Amino acid sequence: MPFAQIYMIEGRTVEQKRAVIQKVTAALVEATGAPKENVRVWIQDVPKENWGIAGESAKDLGR
Repeated sequence: MPFAQIYMIEGRTVEQKRAVIQKVTAALVEATGAPKENVRVWIQDVPKENWGIAGESAKDLGR
């Protein structure tokens, strides 16, 4: 069973997350030949203050 775990800075819409899930699922089906029903995708929203970029938090950088 293919399993994709994706970390993203919080703030994406439900529609954007839905698109990520659909496209990652399709890519895993194509790459592995696994049935679509066996693919799992987990998106974890990370608070901006917990995401570091070049030594600063994404929140402090205005991301």
